[in-house]
Amino acid sequence: MKITYAKAINEALRNEMRRNPDVFIMGEDVGMVGGTFGLTQGLLDEFGPDRVRDTPITEQQIIGMSVGAASLGMVPVPELMFNDFMGCAFDQLLNQAAKFRYMYGGNMKIPMTLRLPCGGGLQAAAQHSQCLEAFLTHIPGLKVVYPSNPADAYGLLIGAIRDENPVMYFEHLNLYFGEGEVDLNGEAIPLGKADIKKKGADITVIATGACVNKALEAGAAMKKEGIDIEVVDPRSLYPLDKETIYRSIQKTKRVAIVTEEVKRGAWSAEMAACVAEDMFDSLEKKIVRIGDLNTPIPYTVNLESYVLPQVEDIVQGIRSIAN
Repeated sequence: MKITYAKAINEALRNEMRRNPDVFIMGEDVGMVGGTFGLTQGLLDEFGPDRVRDTPITEQQIIGMSVGAASLGMVPVPELMFNDFMGCAFDQLLNQAAKFRYMYGGNMKIPMTLRLPCGGGLQAAAQHSQCLEAFLTHIPGLKVVYPSNPADAYGLLIGAIRDENPVMYFEHLNLYFGEGEVDLNGEAIPLGKADIKKKGADITVIATGACVNKALEAGAAMKKEGIDIEVVDPRSLYPLDKETIYRSIQKTKRVAIVTEEVKRGAWSAEMAACVAEDMFDSLEKKIVRIGDLNTPIPYTVNLESYVLPQVEDIVQGIRSIAN
C-alpha cells in the first residue's frame, strides 16, 4: 500500500495499540486535535482518552509520567511536539529513563518510545528546526532510531515499541508527506540493522533522515559523471550496524557522511571517528562530512536553505574524494 510517512507512523501506533492493551500515547494535542501534524488522527475515537492522553504544555511531565508508567509495566509512546523541547525534560531522559534498568540490576524495564519530530525545511525557525540526535546517542541506556521513508517509519516504530528499553524515535518533519510502499502486516524492523538504499562501487555515502533522499538525488547526478555511489542508511544511530557500514567502506575505500545536524559535536563526527579508528587502513581519501552550518536555523527560505545541507553540497563533497 502506498501511504505517507505520517500515515505510516499513525498505522504503526494503531497496530501496536490493538495488539497490546498496555500501549498508550500521550502528548500535547495528540487526542482531540489528532496531533500537530495529524499523526494521531483517529486514535482517540478508537481507543478512548485513557489510552490517548492530551497533556498540558509541560515536557517534563510528559516524559516523567511516561518513565514512571513504563517502570510499572505500561508501554508509553509519548510525543514531544518538536525535538527542540527535549531540554525541558532532559533530567528525565538522562538520569531516569536511561539509568533505571542499570541501577536496578536489570530488574526494571523501561519500554518507552519517545517520538521526536525534528528537522528544517519548513521555515519553523531556530527553536523548531534542529536535529539533536547527537545529544541522545551520547547517553548510555538509550536507543536511537531515525527512519528515512514510510516503510522504515512503520517497521522501526513497531520495533521500538516492542523493545524493553527506552527508544528515542526521530521523525523528520519534511518527510511527513512523502509517499512510499508500506506493507501493513505488523512486522517490526530490528533495531540496529542498517539498510543499503542504493548499491554502488565508488564512494560510500552514509546518510540519515531527510538527507537519505538528498543523497539519492546526488547519486543520480554523480552517475552522469561516471561516479557510482553507495547510499547506506543506518536507520538505528544506536545500536549501530557497523558491520554493514564497514563492509561498504571496505569495497569503496571512500566515505562521505551526510546529516542534517550542526557539524560541531554531531553524530556524524562520532561516525567519522569510528571509521577512522576501525577502517583507517582501508581508506584511500579523507573522510568527508556534510551538515548544517554552525549557526541557529534561520527563518527566511533563502537563509534556511543556505544553512541546511543541500544536494549540491553533497555533490561537491563527493567530487572532493572521487579521484
